[in-house]
Amino acid sequence: MAGALDGLLVVSLEQAVAAPFCTQRLADAGARVIKIERDGGETARHYDAAVQGASAYFVWLNRGKESAVLDLKSPQDLALFLSILGRADVLVQNLIPGALARMGLDSATLTARFPRLIVANIGGYGQDTPYAGNRAYDMLVQAESGIAGLTGTAEEACKIGVSAADIATGMTAYSAVLEALLARGITGRGRHIDIAMFDVMADWMAVPLLHLEQAGRETQRHGLNHAVICPYGPMICADGTLVVAVQTNAEWERFCAAVLLNPELAQDDRFTTNPQRVANREALDREIAPIVARLNVAQMIARLEAGQIAWGRLSTVQDLSNHPALRRMSVALPDGTSVSLPRPPSRDSSFASGAVPDLGTATARLRAEFAC
Repeated sequence: MAGALDGLLVVSLEQAVAAPFCTQRLADAGARVIKIERDGGETARHYDAAVQGASAYFVWLNRGKESAVLDLKSPQDLALFLSILGRADVLVQNLIPGALARMGLDSATLTARFPRLIVANIGGYGQDTPYAGNRAYDMLVQAESGIAGLTGTAEEACKIGVSAADIATGMTAYSAVLEALLARGITGRGRHIDIAMFDVMADWMAVPLLHLEQAGRETQRHGLNHAVICPYGPMICADGTLVVAVQTNAEWERFCAAVLLNPELAQDDRFTTNPQRVANREALDREIAPIVARLNVAQMIARLEAGQIAWGRLSTVQDLSNHPALRRMSVALPDGTSVSLPRPPSRDSSFASGAVPDLGTATARLRAEFAC
């Protein structure tokens, strides 16, 4: 089945996670993605060797791309790169700030030479801020943006367990590139897009920021419990833990009746509204915990289902590996073997992923195709 972006050419000067996530989504949609790497390969190739000797990060984020090794400090290779750009629709890059400009490829030069080219620049911080030159890695941006300050227990802040800042930035860049492609279809002109990881995480922080600046209330860390909705968090059964979500007063009444078998508790003055339940969180936990502790997980789920209350298991990675809702796909590795990965959202069972490229396998072919 043809992809929505079949026929589009994307060039990437990328490393690590954020930019490769963006271009991997473009490749999944049918775009041809030429990944320019330095001698020795980009950073993520060497993070680990978990997938039959290859990096798990690289396998996940680079399927369906072509790898070319170029030295852009070499006049010959720079000329080849510019020749490729001459036919390209999109350039995605997350080099250190100013790297393209030092090659004579600042925004004004690129726009003048390639007026239809869409350029997505991914960095750590806005280039008009005092942090413009700061190095920005996922955990650092989680910390700087306040995300880590809200994650964890009351005693200890934590990072999110996956590369949330990188992934969110890559998805934001993907959306912005799609918008720019639509706009180019109308105007005939490309555009330059600047996406900062810090901005993406700051956007995620809008609700706690509004609580602070508009209500004078600083959001605290509550572990697995929701900061402003209660009860919404882990409930420990006799043989395991469920995460339960009660978001409305109607759900609270059903929870009391069907799960706690105590409908009168819903009318307790301490718990009748969500703000009251949040203010009396500890007292509410004392009411709920002893009842839940006497039930096993299966009994608890049965009561939650009877009350039409949302729930989820507190899963491990092993649980995810065996999860009945996990949709998978097969991805070919450079050595010809294959690995199973989660199927991308929005792709159905007919989706066929491209292979993970070995370093530089497309270099000679691209030199012939784009000879200048």
